[in-house]
Amino acid sequence: MTIEHRFTRDQIAERVAQDIHEGAYVNLGIGLPTKVANYLPSDREVFLHSENGLLGMGPAPAPGEEDEDLINAGKQPVTLLTGGSYFHHGDSFAMMRGGHLDICVLGAFQVSERGDLANWHTGAPDAIPAVGGAMDLAIGAKQVFVMMDHQTKTGESKIVRECSYPLTGVACVNRIYTDLAVIDVTADGLRVIEMAPGLTFEELQAVTGAPLLAAEQGGKA
Repeated sequence: MTIEHRFTRDQIAERVAQDIHEGAYVNLGIGLPTKVANYLPSDREVFLHSENGLLGMGPAPAPGEEDEDLINAGKQPVTLLTGGSYFHHGDSFAMMRGGHLDICVLGAFQVSERGDLANWHTGAPDAIPAVGGAMDLAIGAKQVFVMMDHQTKTGESKIVRECSYPLTGVACVNRIYTDLAVIDVTADGLRVIEMAPGLTFEELQAVTGAPLLAAEQGGKA
């Protein structure tokens, strides 16, 4: 199935930023989630955390103003807001594991219908495992948001009934943001909150590997 209209990666990041509340302590994972920092409203105080030992990160620096000593966990240059701080890696993980983060935003290879997360290894024999702090974040954060493409490059759904890749966390994902939809993980199932313009619920279901609920549905489809 060819789908003409999809959210861009910047639109996904902007949409995630809308759901981050005032005063939240937030970890942005490596890759796509780092874009969220560029879309946080200037009048909303949010404390961005990086697992390599930063709290109070700002948006990406302007070209030519990068500081090689100020980077996030993905080795990308970042800025530090007034009041921001550096600290030991061990202290950073204590924040993550101790339940001190309100939200973490992660990428994923797969998310199951009950919110299981697989984002560190595809299981391929030649793949290089890179779990980093993802397991600590998935279990330690109060809410887990996932940002990812809805499908793989070969067209398989990344939202599935059961993850086929090694798990990062069990039943830990609260909301999924893709290039096609925003989907909540609920006790009743996966509930579609928003869809890309022009996309029908039937089209979305056809490219999703797990049953979906429309926003107004109360029971499992």
